[in-house]
Amino acid sequence: MILGIGTDLANIDRIAGVLERHGDRFRNRVFTEREQRKAEGRPRAIAATYAKRWAAKEACSKALGTGLRMGIAWKDMAVSNLHGGQPVMHVTGWAAERLRQMTPEGHEAVIHVTLTDDYPWAQAFVVIEARPLSGPPIPKR
Repeated sequence: MILGIGTDLANIDRIAGVLERHGDRFRNRVFTEREQRKAEGRPRAIAATYAKRWAAKEACSKALGTGLRMGIAWKDMAVSNLHGGQPVMHVTGWAAERLRQMTPEGHEAVIHVTLTDDYPWAQAFVVIEARPLSGPPIPKR
């Protein structure tokens, strides 16, 4: 069952400008160390990499049904990549709590994320799915 859907479109030039003006202050407020290493390790696509992750955080907050309010922090949502390159969304803090609240008993939440960029745009799409746990049904309390 689908619990939430979110999408966002970010302008790569806008993110490049924010990086230029605010540098580490912006990076450290919005992106985890792992996300920063990923972006900085792509010297020809630094701004595009940050823009995709920015869009993913916005899309995830929308899929959580909150947007960036209600206590959710930028770093509560983080994107990494599997060995083959597939992006994966991790949630902690308030975002993880919100995800727990949304997930029906007897289900596990799975966050699907896809990222793309085509200069000057970066886009992310997030779907939060509730999958039934295997085994006998868990009784409601």
